[in-house]
Amino acid sequence: MRFKYFFFATLIIAILSACGNPSTEIPGPTVVPSHTPQPTATIIPTLSTPLAILVLPADMDQAASDLYQKTVYDLAQQSSFRFQVRNTLTPADLADPTLKVVIALPPDPGVASLAPTAPNVQFLAVNIPDLTVGPNISVLAADTQVELPAFLAGYTAAMLTTEYHIGMLIPKDNQDAIRAFNAFNNGMKYYCGLCRTFYLTQIAYPTYVEIPGDEDPKNYGGYANLLINDRDVDTIYIYPSLITNDFLAYVGTTGALLFGTSMPEQRPGGWVMTIAPDTVKAIQSAWPNLVAGQGGINVQSPLGLADVDPDLLTPGKLRLVQETLDALLAGRISTANP
Repeated sequence: MRFKYFFFATLIIAILSACGNPSTEIPGPTVVPSHTPQPTATIIPTLSTPLAILVLPADMDQAASDLYQKTVYDLAQQSSFRFQVRNTLTPADLADPTLKVVIALPPDPGVASLAPTAPNVQFLAVNIPDLTVGPNISVLAADTQVELPAFLAGYTAAMLTTEYHIGMLIPKDNQDAIRAFNAFNNGMKYYCGLCRTFYLTQIAYPTYVEIPGDEDPKNYGGYANLLINDRDVDTIYIYPSLITNDFLAYVGTTGALLFGTSMPEQRPGGWVMTIAPDTVKAIQSAWPNLVAGQGGINVQSPLGLADVDPDLLTPGKLRLVQETLDALLAGRISTANP
């Protein structure tokens, strides 16, 4: 009997022990706090977003086409505009009420006749001949500066040429060309001061040779020979109106260094750099007025450097040339009085 009581007592104690709090617990899943960044808000163009159209000829050089497209695309993005490219421009294109800006390059897509039909659209005509400004037409005309590129050519030619044996070819009896030569001379002096030479010579540098206005361009080479051989000129700046591809190609065979405001597709020998209007910068400078609806502006292209030969114009020298150009454009250097 006592055994039964003892057995039941032991059983009850075991049951009560099992029902008590366990000494260990199985841990539940751990939740790690996290922060998911919200996506950055972006502007998605819609059909009501203002539109800019760039009109380019279908046969334009691919590199130039890409440059113009990137330039206007970047400007459009900065202004939250849509951007499209056309090879032609039609009245149907102008019917789009969101169209605000048209930038057109030659050949002329008919800017003079189309612009009056779209008074809320600002047009920028880039180097399109015989086009004048209008209420909503701004014109980026071909560059007519003669003194700034001549001054920079004289400065750079003096930098590169031993004993400053530099010269110009200019059209005869042309007052603009005479002003250009004076600026070329002042550019040389700006670089070298008194420009003293070690050897005595009866020729004063820079020197020039005039080409008569009625001369056949096929004969221009003879005038270059006079400058190079008879006057011992090693570096030549050719006045813009005298430039032809054949003439530059010939001078490139003489061993002389060359400057100009335009370079043919086939690079001449000795070509140092091109001092030319920077159309891209001109478009960038005109853009704020275009998007603000302000037209009727004559846009002047600032000068820029292109086609630089790094073997002739090393990085350090190029930096000096660029600094001089920047000072000329800012008006800190006078081409008439260096």
